[in-house]
Amino acid sequence: MQLILYNREQARRGRDAGLTLVELIVTVAILGILASAAIPIARFQVKRQKERMLRYDLWQMRAAIDAYKDAAEKHAFQTKVDSQNYPPDLQTLVDGVDVQGKKVRFLRHIPIDPMTGNDDWGLRSMQDDPTSDSWGGQNVFDVFTKSDGVALDGTKYSDW
Repeated sequence: MQLILYNREQARRGRDAGLTLVELIVTVAILGILASAAIPIARFQVKRQKERMLRYDLWQMRAAIDAYKDAAEKHAFQTKVDSQNYPPDLQTLVDGVDVQGKKVRFLRHIPIDPMTGNDDWGLRSMQDDPTSDSWGGQNVFDVFTKSDGVALDGTKYSDW
């Protein structure tokens, strides 16, 4: 009698030890639904991070342009007469200028545009129209991204 009870108990444990096909299909379906909900959130986070980087890069370059102009207006170095004390290009901010025998740099490097993936920024000079997307070449008054994308808040990146 004891042998029969033991075999029944052992048989019951053997059946309960594994997953049935239905349980496995339900589990995979639930995981698929959760994964499909997580993908848009991940894309949203990536786009938000790129936007953050774009805002920071634009702020950094505009601050360097302003610092260059301030130093030029304080007669720390000579600029072209028609430049209105703005830098001739972004590379000048990286290469720096000589101020009383010392090289003063305003940017470490030209940042990579996170939206386009290259360092080819849109530039505006003082002589250009404020909404112009072509650079006159006289000086660098402002920078913008050449991306034609739209931000999460609905504005165009090129308007930032």
